[in-house]
Amino acid sequence: MEQKNTVADKQTAERRKFHFDYPWLSAAVPLVVLMIVLPIANPRFLTVSNLTGVLVQAAVYVIMALGMSFVLMTGGIDLSQGSLLALVGVVAAYIVGHQGSIILAIIASLLVGALVGLANGTIISCLKIPPFIMTLSTMYLCRGLTLVITQASPITISDKNFRWIGSGSVAGIPVPVIIFIIAAVVGQFILSYTATGRYILAVGSNREAARLSGIKTRWNECKVYIISGIMVSIAGIVYVARLGAAQANAGQSYEMEAVAASVLGGTSVLGGEGGIIGTVLGAIVVAIIRNAIVLLEISTYYQQMITGAVILLAVIVDVQRKAAAAKRVD
Repeated sequence: MEQKNTVADKQTAERRKFHFDYPWLSAAVPLVVLMIVLPIANPRFLTVSNLTGVLVQAAVYVIMALGMSFVLMTGGIDLSQGSLLALVGVVAAYIVGHQGSIILAIIASLLVGALVGLANGTIISCLKIPPFIMTLSTMYLCRGLTLVITQASPITISDKNFRWIGSGSVAGIPVPVIIFIIAAVVGQFILSYTATGRYILAVGSNREAARLSGIKTRWNECKVYIISGIMVSIAGIVYVARLGAAQANAGQSYEMEAVAASVLGGTSVLGGEGGIIGTVLGAIVVAIIRNAIVLLEISTYYQQMITGAVILLAVIVDVQRKAAAAKRVD
C-alpha cells in the first residue's frame, strides 16, 4: 500500500510540475505563428531595423507586464499603471528640464512609483478595498495630477544623456532591451529563488491557507503593488527617454496591454500561478501585433478590438486549463 501511495504522489507531482511549466507555451505558440505568417504577408517584417524596433517598443510592455504579473498572481489587478506611467514621465521630464540631474530624476521617478504602489497595496490589504476599485481610483488621481502639472501641454526633453536611456545602445543592443532583460532576470530571481516569490504564489493560490501557515498575507499583497509601481516607473523613464517628451495622455490603455501580455504568458487571472518567461513572450506578442497593424496598413481603430480579443481568448484558455489540471490532479 505504501508503494502505491508513493507512486501516486510521484504522479501527482509530475502533473503539477507539467501544469507549472506549461503556461508559457500559451505565448510561445502565437509568437511562432506570427513569426511564420507575418514575413509572408510583408517581407519587411523580418528586417533587422523592424525587429529591433519591435523589441524596443516591447520594452515598455515587458516591464509593465512584469509588475502586472506579480499583482495578478495574488488575484489582484492594477488599473493605475497607464496613468502612473504618464505621471512618472512628467516627473522625470520636469526634473531633468529644471534641475538638469538625471540621477535625481530617476530616483524621484522610482520613489513616486513606489509610493503610489504602497498606497494601493496598503489600502487594498488593510481596508479590504477591492483592487479593481482602488486602482481605478488611483488611475484617475494620477491622470488628474498629471494634467494639473502639465496643464495638458507636453514637456520636451533636450538632454541627450537622458534620451540615451530610450534610444541609445550598448554593443549594438538597444538600451531599452537591456533594461527589460535585467528587469526580467530580477523578476525571475524574486519569483523562483526568494521567499517573497513563494509567498506571493501561496497568497494567490489560497489566501486563508497561506495566513494559517504563518505567511503575512497583507504585507505580501502590499509588496506586489510596490513592485508594480517600481516597474511602471522604470517603464515610464524608458518611455519618455525614447520619445523625448512627456505628455499627460501618455500610457492610455497601457494597463490593458500589460494584462494582455501577462495573461497571454500564462499568468492566471485567478491568482496562484504565473511566470516571467511567459510574460516576456506575451509582451513581445503584443508588440508584434501592434507592429503588424502598421505594416499591414490595418486601421488603428481595430487595435483595441484585437487587444480585447487576445485578453478574452487568453482568459478562456487559462480557465479551461486550470479546470483540466484540477481534474487530472483529482
